[in-house]
Amino acid sequence: MNSFAFVPPSAPRLLAAAVSLCFVAVTPVAVMAQDAVGAQVAQVLAPVVITGSRFDADPALAPIGATVISADDIRRAGVSDVNSAIRKIGGVYGRQSLNGSPDFDLDLRGFGTNSSQNLVIVLDGVRLSENELSTAILSTIPVDTVDRIEITRGGASVLYGDGATGGVINIVTKSPDKNTRRGSVFVEGGRFNAGEARVSAAQAWEGFAADATLGHQRTDNYRDNNEFKQTQFSGGAQWFNDAGRVGFRYEGARQDMRLPGSLTEAQFNANPRQASTPDDHGSLDSDRFTIFSQYRLAGYDLAADLSYRKKTVDSSYFYDGGSSIGTSESKQIQFSPRVRRLGEIGGLLNEVVAGVDLSKWERTAATADAEQKSKAIYLRDELRFDAAHQGRISAGVRREIFDKDFSDPAGFGSTGYDVTQGLNAWELQASYMPLNGLTVFGKAGQSYRVANADENAFTRVINASLQPQKSHDLELGASYANASHKVTARVFRHNLSNEIFYDPTTFANVNLDPTKRRGFELDAEQRIAADWTVSAHYQHVDAKFREGANSGKQMVLVPENTLGARLSWTPADGQSADIGTQWVDNQRYGSDFDNSCAGKIPGFATVDARYARKFGQWEFAVSGLNLTDKRYYSQAYSCVDGVHSGIYAADGRQLKLSARYEF
Repeated sequence: MNSFAFVPPSAPRLLAAAVSLCFVAVTPVAVMAQDAVGAQVAQVLAPVVITGSRFDADPALAPIGATVISADDIRRAGVSDVNSAIRKIGGVYGRQSLNGSPDFDLDLRGFGTNSSQNLVIVLDGVRLSENELSTAILSTIPVDTVDRIEITRGGASVLYGDGATGGVINIVTKSPDKNTRRGSVFVEGGRFNAGEARVSAAQAWEGFAADATLGHQRTDNYRDNNEFKQTQFSGGAQWFNDAGRVGFRYEGARQDMRLPGSLTEAQFNANPRQASTPDDHGSLDSDRFTIFSQYRLAGYDLAADLSYRKKTVDSSYFYDGGSSIGTSESKQIQFSPRVRRLGEIGGLLNEVVAGVDLSKWERTAATADAEQKSKAIYLRDELRFDAAHQGRISAGVRREIFDKDFSDPAGFGSTGYDVTQGLNAWELQASYMPLNGLTVFGKAGQSYRVANADENAFTRVINASLQPQKSHDLELGASYANASHKVTARVFRHNLSNEIFYDPTTFANVNLDPTKRRGFELDAEQRIAADWTVSAHYQHVDAKFREGANSGKQMVLVPENTLGARLSWTPADGQSADIGTQWVDNQRYGSDFDNSCAGKIPGFATVDARYARKFGQWEFAVSGLNLTDKRYYSQAYSCVDGVHSGIYAADGRQLKLSARYEF
């Protein structure tokens, strides 16, 4: 866990960045027109809407078995941030953050406390996932700018590398249309002194576009000493034509948070809102700058992203007889050039993608220094055959090498190491439509994850880094869709070796004995009337040890079943309503590796709803979270001698009123 020390928010720096961005001028880049081969392929393909291959791609080449959340879905549900959209609309289970932020820990396929390390989050081709024990910060992404969110479950290390065993969440922002503009002002207030204000604007001319969003939010949250404040700015500019685009984007956030600490079960039952650490607090400053380009040249699509991110984390923890105050600063630079050839082979549509991913991450904290470098090369080929039945088959491979260095002379765990690790990934995928509307698909492969700097700093053997985690992945599924409904079902299996996990019995990060995740997922959407739509997402996960002393035992902090369902009403008179529920099964406590604890984290169900009404350019809405005021928790880490502790209470009922003006 990162150490933190309180500093005031740095909103003036964000405002300065916003002003500077507005005056940046870059010489437009001329790009070549599409060649004759590309034009012929473009005539065959439908409009561009999907980016499953790290390029803009046709719906015919959408990620196999993916869940896609559209901008309309986001607006109808009335979610105010990207993380909420992924959970409420995409059906992804999430655990409430420990620092009061809206960035819940997202969990694909039941990876418990390390869920955020076993999925990759990408924004417009740039990886957001961290080389630390922290979640990707999604609250800085203005939800108004999101065009769609693609959720691809299961192993995806060929294209996305480290940590993609659970899957990939790909966030795609809106592309500019020539000679258009849009803007909005949003304000919201609610219980627990919650408030948010956001203003955004975008303008596109014949070949140039710019956009900017500035927002501030605050809340006291449900628990004592859990206040959270954030100021964020996002803005960018790009030059574009029919052959490609080039541009840049800046995103920054300043967060201040109060940290309430964990509770025992007795404390939770007496008063779940109390704080066990009434003085702990911290802050986080994050800045990310990205330069991107993509254009077509001589029948090839060329693209590259260069991203730089700097993050400063301060914290102050207080305990009997002392305190712990610390500051850490991390920097990361990523460069991802890639090329695609989309054409025909023997009359069959063929897509070949190859690329290189280079990254360097470093962090300094007091006397501790950590660094990780990685370099990867990948190749993926997909062929579409039997156009009448939309047959597809693809294969891909990846090789990645990691160089890790760590030095902390005063460390309580490791004091230093220097290690190089090389990993391979592969995948095979296929889909076929035997009947009109019915698609069957399958994929198999190998994915991997390496221990991050926080995990390698506290291992069972001092100065010995953990072994890479490997997973052999298998998935079979079917999807049926027509004008009124869509149903997708999948069965999956992940057999893992050297799974990286924190073992509270040894107070160290370890490589576990072989484990597995296997289960079933069902996504369904049905239009039950002209104005009514119902949707549901169900996941069953059997997460257990395959070998070793705990063979057959359940993994900790993994609910065996989760279910989410939503009902939406969208008449044509400017009204809209949305109500949803999420049920989560019971779970093992975080220390219960041998399943000896008599109790479990209780299951729970919550209900949320929203009603909105438009009046011209205005929209007014009322929304509620946890409407039944359910007392529950999804994070609990200790069960010793039958005593349950390490509990982090989740939020109680919250009501909000909002207004939006669009221009």
